[in-house]
Parts: sequence; C-alpha cells; structure tokens
Amino acid sequence: QEVRWIILMEKVLNPTGYPRTISGYPRTIGYSRIINGEEAVPHSWPWQVSLQYSNGFHFCGGSLVNKNWVVTAAHCDVRTPHRVILGEHDRSSNAENIQVMKVFKHPHYNYGVRFNNDIQLVKLASSAKMNTHVSPVCVAETGDYIPGGTKCVTTGWGLTHSDSPNTPTRLQQVALPLLTNEQCRRYFGNSLSRQMICAGASGVSSCKGDSGGPLVCQKAGAWTLVGIVSWGSGDCNPRRPAVYARVTKLRAWMDQIITAN
Repeated sequence: QEVRWIILMEKVLNPTGYPRTISGYPRTIGYSRIINGEEAVPHSWPWQVSLQYSNGFHFCGGSLVNKNWVVTAAHCDVRTPHRVILGEHDRSSNAENIQVMKVFKHPHYNYGVRFNNDIQLVKLASSAKMNTHVSPVCVAETGDYIPGGTKCVTTGWGLTHSDSPNTPTRLQQVALPLLTNEQCRRYFGNSLSRQMICAGASGVSSCKGDSGGPLVCQKAGAWTLVGIVSWGSGDCNPRRPAVYARVTKLRAWMDQIITAN
C-alpha cells in the first residue's frame, strides 16, 4: 500500500528572495555522524522546520527557503491556525514559533497521478530571525542534474519504526542514495511521475511524520534542496525507496509564487 507520510492526530539581483551566499552552509557540521538513521547533531540542519497544530502536535516537516517562506508537501495541508517551529532539535525545547500568514498549494497537485506536484509554499506571518540555529537551505535550480547514486540526506521527526506508537522528540537524519526514475519504476510503476524523485532502497528510509521535510544533496559544497518528502510504502520498508517531490521540476512555480507575494 502506498501512503502519504503525514502523521494524523488519533542582494545580487534576486527577485525571489532566495539567499545567494549563506544558504546551505550550517554553522554546525553533522554529516560525519550520519550512519543508517540516527539522531542528528543538534542544529546541523538549520533549515528544518516542524509544522505543528496549535496544541503543539507535530504533523509534518518543512524547509526554510528564505526569511519569509517555508516549503513543504501539499498533502500536509497546512492551514493558517498551524504553527511553524524554527531552530528546533528537541521538540520539547522552546524554539522560534511563527504563525502562518498564507498558504499556496500547487494548482496541479494530484493531477494525473496521486501525489503529483506534492508541494506547497507557506508564507510566514513574521520574518524568521536568522542565527546559528536558523538559516535557509539552497534550492535546486530548474537546470540542475543530480545523477542516480548521489548520496543525499533526509531529516525529520517521523517514525523510526513503522509500528512505533510515537515519533521521536529529537531530529533524526539518514544518508541515502538517489535512484533514477527508471530504477524507481521497478517498485512503483506508473505511480511515478516526472515531478517525483526517489531515494533509498538501501536499508534506510524516511517514514510517517517526515512528510514535507527536506531531501538535500551537496552542490558545490552547499546543501541543496532536491526533494520534498512525499510518499512511499505503507510499512516504510527500507528495502523500497521513498518518493519525493522533485524540486528541479517545481522550482519555476516556487519562483513565481514567491515573486508575486
């Protein structure tokens, strides 16, 4: 069964505002500690956000792309009463809490195939305060090519086991390889569109609660947002890949929304 991975309650000229110099370079380096899914080095992924209900329940992840905007998955269905938590490692800590001003879901979400164009942009009600714990991620350009086999990283507070009763309080990280879409179709067939990219099938995986969070790969030394956690097998099987919204195919829409708003 294929499921969305959301937890439900039971200046150079730069019109888009994307940072050109400081994004993708966390002050705290954590990649050397990544093995096969473990707690992240605190604040080593400073663009990671937790999307929460007003009662503090974490339901999705997201990525800070500039001081006013967060990108996440469309299926997370963010609403204005929800909260965006920045600079958090341990979800029991007091981190920066910002309200949602407006949400822009891709107009062709679910078009053609389920979870197609699984992206939405969240405009913050107030600008994020940048510091060592909070900084934006670089965003892949439309023309970027990241080959299959590239080792990338995904992060989140999703389930560490598919049958776990609770999500972890501390941010988790995992390194996993990109797959070509030809490789991924062996698992998911026609459920895969050109707006999707796969990673994993290597003994590690993202899982429920990671939805909307980042898949980042290094480009010229900077961590760059390549995918947005979208969907996968119902049991989070680490021998099957996870599927992400492909940022290179969605970057033009992101630019359009951010520039116009």
